[in-house]
Amino acid sequence: MSQIFGEDGAVTPGTLLSFSPMTVTAIKSKEKDGYSAVQFGFGKRKESNLSKPVRGHLKGLGSFAVLMENRLEDISQMKRGDVVSGDIFEVGDSIAVSALSKGKGFQGVVKRHGFHGGPRSHGQKHSEREPGSISGGTREGGRVPKGMRMAGRMGGDRITVKGLKVLAIDKENSVIMISGAIPGRRGTLVELRSTN
Repeated sequence: MSQIFGEDGAVTPGTLLSFSPMTVTAIKSKEKDGYSAVQFGFGKRKESNLSKPVRGHLKGLGSFAVLMENRLEDISQMKRGDVVSGDIFEVGDSIAVSALSKGKGFQGVVKRHGFHGGPRSHGQKHSEREPGSISGGTREGGRVPKGMRMAGRMGGDRITVKGLKVLAIDKENSVIMISGAIPGRRGTLVELRSTN
């Protein structure tokens, strides 16, 4: 994360993202595939590390580390081999950002769900961070109901943050600055979608 100063002197926090061009690797149409979408290839990978079917699929385009599809209604302007870069965004654009959040491992209810824990006094011995009763007399009849907030694996979820803005674009160094914080760690693959 970093910050940027506006013309009025106000400081806005932002996140710097590096982008590299994406190549259109396949076009999915409603007639042939049942839905319309565009598949993009991103990043670099050794061709020897790709399976033979993927090598055949990418023939003539190179080898990519990531293949992902975006559903689009209008795919008439796109064709296989087209290159899309970060200059499709402009400063001030409203965007939505999706990425995998940081994995935090197995966590208790206080950290995972914000429980307050038990009282700290009056003979409570080891119950400061315990969940308390999980309501055994519910409709479920002695079983744990689905969706019960309990300890478990935390993080590693796909998170979407909406209403962010493009603050700056550096085309020479392939860097884009987005307002606020975004999910994930350094090196996370981030998806940007325009919401204008």
